[in-house]
Amino acid sequence: MTVVTPSKTTSAEGKPTGGSRTRPGKLAESGSPTVRPPAAAHLSDEQVAELGRELDAVRDEILAKRGAADAAYIRRVIKIQRGLEISGRAALLVSKNKAAWVTGTTLLSLAKILENMEIGHNVLHGQWDWMRDPDIHSTTWEWDFVTPSRSWQHTHNDLHHRWTNVVGKDNDVGYNLLRMDEQQPWKPINLANPLFNAILAPLFEWGIAIYDLELTEFKEGKKSKEALLKDLKALGKKVVTQFTKDYAATPAVAMLTGSGKQALYGTLTANAVRNVWAHAVIFCGHFPEGTDTFTEEMAEGETRGDWYIRQMIGSANISGSKFMHIMTGNLSHQIEHHLFPDLPSNRYAEVAPKVREICQRYGLKYTTGPLLKQVGSTWGKIFRLALPGKTATP
Repeated sequence: MTVVTPSKTTSAEGKPTGGSRTRPGKLAESGSPTVRPPAAAHLSDEQVAELGRELDAVRDEILAKRGAADAAYIRRVIKIQRGLEISGRAALLVSKNKAAWVTGTTLLSLAKILENMEIGHNVLHGQWDWMRDPDIHSTTWEWDFVTPSRSWQHTHNDLHHRWTNVVGKDNDVGYNLLRMDEQQPWKPINLANPLFNAILAPLFEWGIAIYDLELTEFKEGKKSKEALLKDLKALGKKVVTQFTKDYAATPAVAMLTGSGKQALYGTLTANAVRNVWAHAVIFCGHFPEGTDTFTEEMAEGETRGDWYIRQMIGSANISGSKFMHIMTGNLSHQIEHHLFPDLPSNRYAEVAPKVREICQRYGLKYTTGPLLKQVGSTWGKIFRLALPGKTATP
């Protein structure tokens, strides 16, 4: 049986594409990592292997049930999202009226959140590739986010999900901007952690776009000039597309009713709202107190069961209503998403109780809490790590 961890990008027919990037770091068939994480040190190799088989079985169960109802779900969500976007932009065309501005901005904000979280993020993970629908496929979808889909898939799907929270391999730990772990040496610039994060939140899509260029890798000679220029060209095209849609086309048409300036403010606000929300959800899934980070030795030689354990103890969930789960792209089930990133997002709520029970039975923590608690915990860590302190010994 194959598991999602290393995987290849597939075509609309489900076949690997010739020029795709594969996820690095093949998992070991047996044994244990050089050092097992402290939270899992009580487990034997046999227990870890059994845990892996249990989680494989959970995944197999969902794969066996996946079908028409799931396909109908994502198509319904896409239909709702497009209706919200059309309605929002239409209202902004007459947004000189304050009620129309509030309505249009609200609807467009909801549309952008829904597209970014429940649709775009999950489509680009390949969650819906099994439908064989070329319009809802990880190789064809271009989302409403300034970073190009292909660039994001490389840094997120290929690297982050393989090396989740491994300091030195997963650059999502702080995004090369923030100090988010004691293992990262403190520098005076880290005093600005809270300020940097406050600026990053409303500009999150731009921060991710710059991050996806992998400028640090280029500076260190790990990325070629040709590759960087290719990514810059793709980003330039995407920036033009996004600017044209949000900051030129909609305001230009709105000028016919004297609402051009209001429409521009509306699209700017909708993007900022979406960015703040996406930032909060992502940070709450990775950085609140209770989530573990790992040294490279803890990932070296890990088996599938060890990889599963790292996903569970290195992630955090957000409790809340069904509506909240949908608006987070079901990343409120971040633990389940990290375990099974290519399963349909609407199935994570079904999987969560089984994963939690497995965690409890094997003596592993399952970090979860309401949104405000997780936001507060994350910001608390950002402030704490902004200050100098003893760097953790690997």
